[in-house]
Parts: sequence; C-alpha cells; structure tokens
Amino acid sequence: MPIPEERREDIHKRLNYIQGTINGIHKMVDEQRQCVDILTQLSSVYEGTRKVSSLMMRNYLENCVTRDLRSEDPETVERMYDEIMKVFHKYSK
Repeated sequence: MPIPEERREDIHKRLNYIQGTINGIHKMVDEQRQCVDILTQLSSVYEGTRKVSSLMMRNYLENCVTRDLRSEDPETVERMYDEIMKVFHKYSK
C-alpha cells in the first residue's frame, strides 16, 4: 500500500510524539506522579493514535479501496467490499 511522502512524514512525526509521550508516562509512573497527570498523558496518546489511524484510513480509502473497486475483476471488487465491511466494523466500535 503506497503512502505518499508527505503523509508518511506526518505519520512518523505523530508516532515519534506518541513514543516520546509513552516514555514520559513510564517515567511518571516510576516517579509516582499524580494519577490525573498520568491520565492526561494517556489521553494524549489515545488521541494521537486516533489521528494516525485516521491518516491511515484515508490512505487506505484513497489508494487500496479505490484501486480495487475500479478493477475489471468482479472477484477483486467483491473481496474489497468484504474487506471494507470488516474494516468499518472493526473501527466503528
């Protein structure tokens, strides 16, 4: 699945931020910091991963889905519809 360079850079930047935040959370736990402070950082990680997921979903729809739905092969199209339904079900929870 091709990921355009600009989007790949954005994803890497966000993942690096998430990784840094997680490292900070480890340190906060070791230092026995206030629970609310740790929860705030966990929320930041959660939102960061949601944004990365959104970027990947957009890439998936723009590239993989579009390509397969334009296919002349009915089996390829049918497989993609099945895959889309599984992805939507998984990420709509």
